[in-house]
This record gives sequence, C-alpha cells and structure tokens, in this order.
Amino acid sequence: MPTVCVSASISYFNRSGGHPWLYLSWVHGLEDVGCDVIWLENVDPARFPDGLDDFLAAVEGVLRKHDVRARVALASATGAPLPWDGLDGYLTLDSATAEADLYLNLAYHFDEGVVGRFRRSAFVDQDPGVVQLCLSDGTLRVAEHDLYFTIGETVGRRGSRIPDCGLPWLRTRPPVSLRAWPRVNGGGDRYTTVSNWWGSDEWVELYGEPVSNEKRTAFLEFIDVPARTEAEIELALTLGPWDVDEAERKRLESHGWHVRPLWEETWGPAEYRAYVQGSRGEFSCAKPLYVRLETAMIHDRTLHYLASGKPAVVQHTGSSEYLPDAEGLFRFRDIDEAASALAAVEADYDAQCAHARALAQEHFAADAIASELLERALD
Repeated sequence: MPTVCVSASISYFNRSGGHPWLYLSWVHGLEDVGCDVIWLENVDPARFPDGLDDFLAAVEGVLRKHDVRARVALASATGAPLPWDGLDGYLTLDSATAEADLYLNLAYHFDEGVVGRFRRSAFVDQDPGVVQLCLSDGTLRVAEHDLYFTIGETVGRRGSRIPDCGLPWLRTRPPVSLRAWPRVNGGGDRYTTVSNWWGSDEWVELYGEPVSNEKRTAFLEFIDVPARTEAEIELALTLGPWDVDEAERKRLESHGWHVRPLWEETWGPAEYRAYVQGSRGEFSCAKPLYVRLETAMIHDRTLHYLASGKPAVVQHTGSSEYLPDAEGLFRFRDIDEAASALAAVEADYDAQCAHARALAQEHFAADAIASELLERALD
C-alpha cells in the first residue's frame, strides 16, 4: 500500500475539540486500508517563539490517545529550513517528500514550495462554496495540485451556484472513523450541537452582495424552535464572559434554548466526543452560504452524531443523491419542518438511532472513502 502524507492542523484547533477529528478520521481511514501515513504539521517559527516542546507534546498526545500510528513531519509554510535543533524524532520535509506517493492537502497552509515537491498531490475541499468563493476573490491561494476533490455534491456541476474556479473538481464524501466513533446506546436528555457563534471573517461577497456566514445569523432565523417542541435543545457555543456574549446567551435562553459557553473549559477531542455521545441527538443550523449555494453539505460534526447512533435534525443545504430527509437524518427548511422532524425522532427514537448508525456505515465509513479516493488519486 502507498505512503500518504496528510497536511493536518492540530496546531490550529480551537477549544471545541472537534476540529482535530476532521484529520483523525481521514488518517484512520487511510491506515485502516493499509497506508503508511505521514502527519505533516505547519510549524512556522513566528508562531512558536518559545519553541516547539509544548506543541509537539500536544500533537503526540492527541495522535497516540486516538490510536494513530502515523509518523509526524514538520515544515514551514514555504518549505524554508526550520531553526530548531533536537527534532531527530520527526521527519523533515525532505524525508516526507521522498517517501510519500501522495500528498493529501486537508489544511491549506503550505504553498508551492512544499506542495510542488511531492510526486503526486490532491487538494480536498472541506468547506464547499466558501473555498471556491475565496479562491475566486483571491482571499485563499493554494498551490497547483494534480487533483482537486470536494465534499460538495454540487461543486463543478452544470447549473451550480458555486464557481468552479476553472478547476476539474472530483467528488468525495466527508469520512467518519467508525472505530473511533462507536454506537453508544441510550439517549441523553438534550439535543445538542457544538458551534462558533460570532465570526469577524464570516462576511463574504456573494455575486456583489455582502452576506453574513455566521452561525449566529443561521440560528437566529430559527430562534423560536424551542417554543415549538417538547425536546430540550442545548447549544455549546464559543461565548465568553464579555457583556455582548452574555447578552446573546440571555437572548437565547429567553427563547427556550440551553446554552453552554465553550470558553468555560478547554475541550480536547476526547471531551468533545464524550459530549456528542452523551447527547440525545443533534439539532443544528447550517452556515448561510451552504444553504444559499445549495452545496448539499453535511458537516463532519453531524457524522459524529450519526456514527454514535444519535439522530440528527439539521438544516437543509440542497438536494442530495444520498442524504435522506428522514430515517436517522432529518433536514429542515423552516421552523415547521424543524419541529416536525424533532417530533418524528421522538415518536420512534430507538429506530431512529439505528438508522443514524446505519447511515454513517453505508455512506461515510472512513476506510471506504479513503479507498475510493486512493483509487482515483493514484490511478
């Protein structure tokens, strides 16, 4: 089996603890089909003025705790030499490029000085619509790759609202590691989700019109959902102790939402997983661009709920060839549909839990998705 170098980003994950799972699921899938994986982290010196000891301990801790066998490579974003000594236990960029049959770009930090050194490279768009808009207006620049994959079902299709940027997009699906996310029987008391709230960089220009892509914008459209259902819904949000955040929390609670401020504690991947698996299911709204551009996007967070046997009720993001609007995953367009979906889950909860796990197994198993991508990337 091939050696695959994956650009990952534990160094950038926030307190929600969910972000590393985006990379962990891909790596689990690759390792489960027999690949030797190299985990490549961006360690630009300006970001680490006090050295790498704490950061490397955090990376190693996450990888070993979550049964990742990958070797770790370190590089700057440009491929320039690193200034630190004592990195003998880690692969250099030269070693990674010499060994790798494929470079899989999951974190878009490296420029041509890194990407161009690999024999074969594949870019994976995991934020469909947003990535293409940012490529179009120059706010995101990526080096040339041999292949371009996207988890957006409508990217590159005739009639799509999403610019294709002149690139030949290939479709893949977001993976979830079924061995890392086993089914957990029994439901908690509340439907939950984990989300950012504000976002200073979440305003984008869509065909000449400024559009807010904040999750706050999405949720406020559905602020009256708790009044329409007997289900309890909790939002774990990136709200802090500041007055403006406190006002947001009180506003949500006055409409029946339960709010858990994420800044109160630091969550790693394990704590995030425990929170998801202790939930009754997921209730979440989608970023506005996913809806307006009809991306048919499903978030990797939702896959964590499904794999755990937790039904998901999430906002509709466009017609899909494989996403249902019932049986484990309900997608709503308005408040009436959201309330009806929660009622449908509660009416046959155990069956919906089984449907959720089956959906993850059938369409999002990390090993199957990794195998399909490798077949096309290394053909």
